[in-house]
Amino acid sequence: MGSKQEHTETIFERIKEMLETMKFGSITLVVQDGKVIQLERSEKVRIK
Repeated sequence: MGSKQEHTETIFERIKEMLETMKFGSITLVVQDGKVIQLERSEKVRIK
């Protein structure tokens, strides 16, 4: 099992990846017992 710091670094890396590939949308962090357990990505596609 990894350390708390490794867990936090993994979360930040995943958020960074999501942000780099998203143009419009939102990212939601789901927290349980003080820990992030899930990341949810909702992306909007603009059609011109």
